[in-house]
Amino acid sequence: MPAMVSNPLHEALQHAIRTVGPMIEQINADVERPCRMFRSGKVWTGSTAKQFDAQLNLFSTRARTSGQAIMDELRQLLGRTPSEVTEEEADSIRRKYGIA
Repeated sequence: MPAMVSNPLHEALQHAIRTVGPMIEQINADVERPCRMFRSGKVWTGSTAKQFDAQLNLFSTRARTSGQAIMDELRQLLGRTPSEVTEEEADSIRRKYGIA
């Protein structure tokens, strides 16, 4: 049986999750903060403000669900990717994805 080595794609996916996850969390926080301030009623009121609030809420929801979809996809792909492969497979993966 050939010797098994770490799968470079598995490692790259783990790195992507560790890198992208905090970025998405920061985006969510950065979007949620102005939404909360706006909804406090101390920023702007009136019918135009209500329309703006609806649009702001839509964008906030879209950012949150898009970020979650990205993380879900990365985790699913990681779950389907073996953590170890043969050296030959590892070399092939490195070439295919340009992983150093």
